[in-house]
Amino acid sequence: MRTPSERDRVKDRLLTLAEEDETIVGAALTGSHATGDDDQWSDLDLVLATDVPVHEALAAWSNRLYDDFGALHHWDLPMPPATIRVFLLPGWMEVDLTLTPRHAFAPRGPQWRTIFGTPAELRPFGDPDPDHLIGLAWHHALHARVAVERGRPWQAEHWISAIRDHVITLACLRLGHPAGYARTAHLLPAEVTGALEPALVRDLTTPELTRALAAAIAALSAELARTSPALAARLTPMLRDLTSVPTAGRTSPDIVT
Repeated sequence: MRTPSERDRVKDRLLTLAEEDETIVGAALTGSHATGDDDQWSDLDLVLATDVPVHEALAAWSNRLYDDFGALHHWDLPMPPATIRVFLLPGWMEVDLTLTPRHAFAPRGPQWRTIFGTPAELRPFGDPDPDHLIGLAWHHALHARVAVERGRPWQAEHWISAIRDHVITLACLRLGHPAGYARTAHLLPAEVTGALEPALVRDLTTPELTRALAAAIAALSAELARTSPALAARLTPMLRDLTSVPTAGRTSPDIVT
């Protein structure tokens, strides 16, 4: 793992290159580096504003990351009109480099520190839609049960884990915490996290998967009761139907895929 001092050298070099690049008209640090909360595990998040097409700037900066910093791999997260290109450098250093047009150079939250350039007005990202998350959660519960019935334990484990993720996101939204990537899951009360611990899958046997699914459904039902009591009253009896004893590898006639 790279040390914080090595990461700071990479950060300083990238900012120097940005200031020297005539096509770059703005730069900002985001994430923990913007607020001074970074630690030895923090990624480096850098936003660059450009006057040339984003794909051209991405190509030029990718060459720099590979040639000058020894990047090993990258992948893209499109955020139109911007693109976040995520680089892996030696020593497990992650650099999240966002290239954006000048007009879209703007903070989306409090974790932003302008280095140079003039950012546009704050345009915060919207929160996830609770109804969408609830829909995903009951969908995953249904398909976890179907996977158990069909004797597909890895698929069942996948869906059960996804239910837990959505319960965490719903609870973060309800309590006013940032909801993305479980960043604030550590702030959730024990009534939420304690109910989710039994939903961890300990092995891939049918009894264990059934037990973990029942625990995940119980945690989901409890969060629904806090988030949307009327909806909880409609969905909870249906969810409980998914916790009955499996039919030993046969698809239940009561479950429609």
